[in-house]
Amino acid sequence: MSNENQKPYIGPEIKLPEITVKAFILGAVLSVILSGANAYLGLFAGMTVSASIPAAVLSMAILKLFKNSNILENNIVQTSASAGESLAAGVIFTIPALIIMDYWTSFSYLETALISLCGGVLGVLFTVPLRSALIVRQKLQFPEGVATAEVLKTGEQGGDTVKYLVWGGIAGALIKLAEGGLKLWHGLAEAATLAGNKVYLYAGVNLSPALIAVGYIVGLRIAVLVFLGGVISWWIAIPAFIAINGAPDGTAAQIGGEIWNSQIRYLGVGAMVVGGLWALINLRNAIGYAVKSGMAALKGAKEQGKVLRTELDTPMSWVIIAIGAMIVPVFIIYLREIEHVPISALMAVLMVIAGFLFSAVAGYMAGLVGSSNNPISGVTIATILTAALILLALLGSGAEKGPAAAIMIGAVVCCAAAIAGDNMQDLKSGNILGATPRNQQIMQMVGVIAAALSLPLVLQLLNSAYGIGSDTLPAPQAALMESVAVGIFQGGLPWNMVYIGMGIGVLIILADQYQAARKSDFRIPVLAVAVGLYLPFELDSAIMVGGIIAWLVSRYQARTAGQKSGDVEAAKEKSNNAGLLFASGLITGEALIGIILAIPIAIYQDTEILALLDQPLGSYAGLAVIIGICYWLYNIARREFDKA
Repeated sequence: MSNENQKPYIGPEIKLPEITVKAFILGAVLSVILSGANAYLGLFAGMTVSASIPAAVLSMAILKLFKNSNILENNIVQTSASAGESLAAGVIFTIPALIIMDYWTSFSYLETALISLCGGVLGVLFTVPLRSALIVRQKLQFPEGVATAEVLKTGEQGGDTVKYLVWGGIAGALIKLAEGGLKLWHGLAEAATLAGNKVYLYAGVNLSPALIAVGYIVGLRIAVLVFLGGVISWWIAIPAFIAINGAPDGTAAQIGGEIWNSQIRYLGVGAMVVGGLWALINLRNAIGYAVKSGMAALKGAKEQGKVLRTELDTPMSWVIIAIGAMIVPVFIIYLREIEHVPISALMAVLMVIAGFLFSAVAGYMAGLVGSSNNPISGVTIATILTAALILLALLGSGAEKGPAAAIMIGAVVCCAAAIAGDNMQDLKSGNILGATPRNQQIMQMVGVIAAALSLPLVLQLLNSAYGIGSDTLPAPQAALMESVAVGIFQGGLPWNMVYIGMGIGVLIILADQYQAARKSDFRIPVLAVAVGLYLPFELDSAIMVGGIIAWLVSRYQARTAGQKSGDVEAAKEKSNNAGLLFASGLITGEALIGIILAIPIAIYQDTEILALLDQPLGSYAGLAVIIGICYWLYNIARREFDKA
């Protein structure tokens, strides 16, 4: 069935080269680079962002160096590259928990790669029936997929727009080098006070360009909701806890951190569980539709040769066989930890079912609100909680490997759901441009394989240099998964905080439903607030700063739109793309330098190996630099709007 409302940019009767040698190599290389960058960002900030548009711009810039390239070839490259960065999100949200719980002392290359590969491949396979259900039939919006297609359509301007990605990359790299390598200033500006051992006040901001960029990309609404979670934790819950129970020993900043780490962040666990369950309940009809569509596609009698090129998917018979085959390595992974054949087989089958359900949720949410707002954290923590409870009932509380097994089950599901949400955006781009879906699905596999083979090396390097779970790389998501899995088996989970967090989650859902009934544009997705609940406040506040810059840009556009003689919407799009590319460059540059700096630090086991000063200049120098970056980001978007 073709999309009746929109003709593809390249008609089905036109055949252009898509999977070429240069596209294959470039897609794999960009997948490795962007997956490494997103892994660093996720371990540092607890959030990741879609890299489809930066990957598209990089692809256009590089392929222009060759005589023959086309828009579908560019689309194939960004499809592969973005598959890698989305797999990184699934990996770093879960697998580092095995390091944090001291189950692993270092990353097992084979197991990490195998878990990543199984989850990623399943995610690609699950998107085959979902593409027909959600893109072709339901015609969901998939905002990032539409934006990527538009960027590719205007690929002739790639030489002009890629400069912002380069500038951002250089700026992010230099600032990270100065702060993290040369130790010229502190990376955190904070102030805390404790009065009378009862009244507690705290404020802080992380001086990271990448965090500012994350806030800019997700926009003011999501940034406000993340910050709201931080306000609940740090300005309400921690002061209330101290007022009731008193304060432990330490400086004011240390006291807040200790209480947050041992008690308050579990509010986020409760809110996450409620958010994940709500996503399933809310999308039950869509999930049922996707399942029915998949079965209909399997039973369909159409021959692939008679289908239009733009609707040519991987045959469903192959997909079903491949999903069945993937159960075998997953079963082997689980058997090594659980050491019980029937239970391992049961968990492998349940994982595949949960993986498809949550992939459908991720794909549907991506179609409605975009990949950056996907409920991956919520569905993962719900999976780990459920898996831990099942294993506890079957194995008993004395099972030493129970928490690790629960994490590994959650990891496969998380990787599948992360891949599904992002890949659906890429398939939407292909639907608009006139790409061959089967070719995109092949290149999604290429991106997954490239990232799965490289991520264990990146994770081990970062762990050796900085220590995953440390202040430098706190891995907030993985730490949360670890605390839930271990808490179920060993006790010690502060259930009162979890229950309060669940209550907060219910209240947020009710507020969101009220906003929906009012037909308000300002919706309140519970998982955005839940993220803020368990992130350190300095990360929430930095993300908020980026959201404010995005809002200031939109205000400037609205205020000066009447003065423009040209196409205002085109000017907005050019302005927004310029800001997005600069912000993406900040993230990529900072992340890649963080990975590169890890090499000498890991070799010499000394985080001060490149330090130029005995004592850093404090946080004022860093504040000045970040203010300059904020102005630069705002000014780029403003100038592009004025010029258009």
